[in-house]
Amino acid sequence: MASPEPSRAAVLAEEGRLPAERVALVDLLDRLLAGGVVVSGDLVLSIADVDLVRISIRALIMSVRD
Repeated sequence: MASPEPSRAAVLAEEGRLPAERVALVDLLDRLLAGGVVVSGDLVLSIADVDLVRISIRALIMSVRD
């Protein structure tokens, strides 16, 4: 019987790209905001393949320290 394949999280933890312990969502958000996060997206409303409304969103979110 073959041994089970390691999970993707386990492989990333072995490579040092992911902490071995679980990370709380608050800690993850703190890490992301410390480095900055870019959010982008497009929304298109159309009827019968005719684009009626197009909205493009691009935002840079990061924390500011004194």
